[in-house]
Amino acid sequence: MGKRSLFDTLLGSLRARTEPPALIIVGLGNPGPDYVSTRHNVGFWFVDRLASEYGIDIQRKHRSVLLGEGEVDGHRVALAKPRTFVNNSGEAARYLLARFKSSPEKLLVVYDDIDLPPGKIRLRPRGSPGSHNGARSVADVLGSREFLRLRIGVGRPDEEGGQIGHVLGKPNEADKHEIEAALGLAVEALRVMLAEGVTPAMNQFN
Repeated sequence: MGKRSLFDTLLGSLRARTEPPALIIVGLGNPGPDYVSTRHNVGFWFVDRLASEYGIDIQRKHRSVLLGEGEVDGHRVALAKPRTFVNNSGEAARYLLARFKSSPEKLLVVYDDIDLPPGKIRLRPRGSPGSHNGARSVADVLGSREFLRLRIGVGRPDEEGGQIGHVLGKPNEADKHEIEAALGLAVEALRVMLAEGVTPAMNQFN
């Protein structure tokens, strides 16, 4: 048993160095303590939650990204948080695809969506970035919309507040509770997607 365990460990280490991840997961958000609790950072919240649940350390630093690698239910993944502001998220996406010699189809971008109420998520294999500047930056820099996206609802601003103030503001306790629940759903959706594919995950969680 001991020899087999050592062999498996060495084989897993070799595979981690030579094979690209099954999925590169990028959560969008703004760096720095002033933005930690804001709606615009729910992509960071998702990556942090996934890292915590699966024991993945996100400490490796590049100029444009914080990065960690590990496994989710036996599937190798890379977890990343851009070190740029949201509007320049494409820089991190470009670096990650180059680093892992991967394609946009293996990239999952996770971000906030004001068109979804708190507590709701939407998974899509491709499409328009809509009004989200971070998703638009990724599409523009990569020259492709063929990347996976997972949107987490944060609700629309009220009539008196603007969109920028809303996404850079902190959710109230009720909305935060709903967003935290959505993050749990998003983790489950990711697990289904890795095991069965994007369509079954969309059918179950959208």
